[in-house]
Amino acid sequence: MFDSLSEKLQSVFKNLRGYGKLTEKNVADALREVRVALLEADVNYKVAKDFIERTKQRALGQEVLNSVTPGQQIIKIVHDELVGLMGGTESDGAPGGRALATAGRPPGTAATTPSGNWMMVGLHGCGKTTTCGKLAKLLAKQGRKPLLVACDVYRPAAIDQLETLGQQVGVPVFAMRGETDVVKIAKQATSFAQSQDRNVIIFDTAGRLHIDEELVQELVRMKEVLAPQEILLVADAATGQEAVNIAEHFDKALSITGLVLTKLDGDARGGAALSMRAVTGKPIKFAGVGEKLDDLEAFQAERMAGRILGMGDVVGLVEKAQDAFDAKNAEEMQAKIADQSLNLEDFLSQLQQLKKLGPLENLLGMLPGMGKMPDLSVGESQLKRVEAIIQSMTPMERRRPEILNAGRRTRIACGSGTSVAEVNDVLKQFNAMKKMMKEMGKMQKAMTRKGVMPNLRLGR
Repeated sequence: MFDSLSEKLQSVFKNLRGYGKLTEKNVADALREVRVALLEADVNYKVAKDFIERTKQRALGQEVLNSVTPGQQIIKIVHDELVGLMGGTESDGAPGGRALATAGRPPGTAATTPSGNWMMVGLHGCGKTTTCGKLAKLLAKQGRKPLLVACDVYRPAAIDQLETLGQQVGVPVFAMRGETDVVKIAKQATSFAQSQDRNVIIFDTAGRLHIDEELVQELVRMKEVLAPQEILLVADAATGQEAVNIAEHFDKALSITGLVLTKLDGDARGGAALSMRAVTGKPIKFAGVGEKLDDLEAFQAERMAGRILGMGDVVGLVEKAQDAFDAKNAEEMQAKIADQSLNLEDFLSQLQQLKKLGPLENLLGMLPGMGKMPDLSVGESQLKRVEAIIQSMTPMERRRPEILNAGRRTRIACGSGTSVAEVNDVLKQFNAMKKMMKEMGKMQKAMTRKGVMPNLRLGR
């Protein structure tokens, strides 16, 4: 989403790092380029102007001019201001993290209160219904008991879509087909939630292709009845400058509690999404980072700023890995490495777990300086090719790759849509990896016997 902005800012900072001493002129030149980059990324004009003014005041202070590394000091200032633009750092965690922590109870009430109403609002096509499903799954993973409520009584198949999502994430859906009074649906859903011991109710409300008074008044009536803990505006991060007007309009009518940005994995410029927080003063609480139902995460401004400026997000990458990889599976894999029984089924299992982390481009973008690695699509297609080749083998062939003679390799190549040469390459790679693992296992055993290092076990 922020690739264009990230590329331009990193180019500006590359020049700044070379300055031994900063003057008012080269600071002004650098910030002019930053301003252009923000405007080209669709950041609201006033927001960009205020951002540059704050950065300039700090950059021309004695803190920077007397610094040993003034260029790096400016980069830090821009990073800090970018964090502030997107919501600032929070001592008690990300806004989305706090929302999850208090889910299941209205503000100011005890943690045992079995009621928490979340209204999801936004325009038609912003990804609101899908976000409801993702949020329900995220809350369920946190130990909550969510209920999805279908309050979009206008869009064809909206109820069907929500029910399908509910089945996929294992969360019940309350719907009243044929009923058009959303206030009545909301009241009935609240009673149903209490009877089913559901402590978070997520209301999927109707959207429009444009804002109209009828939509707004319907939402206002729902708010009066529900007294919701959260009113989250779901906004497509690719909306453009109109996103600012949309956010202002919904906030004025409903006093929204936060924003959810969808489609952050897209290729739009995304600057208007950053402007929404500055204009409304409301935090970005969640971000949709992909199409899968697991691809919703609590938004953390500091991490996003680091990724935009090419500093990476190693903590986020580790968290993804912890969710994707099974500790028991890791222990079994280490045991196989130790007794040299690793086979192609294990190799396939590791590839499939790697795929759970998401696209290779997104993963490398979370490593410092790796966001613009070339030919990432080649790496993705190569992984898919290897997976297809291994899946074209019989279980016996995966467990005993030594039996793969010329005839078997030809059959596998035909079955996977590849060539015999590519099948041979995969087997060579596997044998090389197995040999390397064998040497590592020997080294660990030797060092353990000598007392140089403990006998390591993954996942413990």
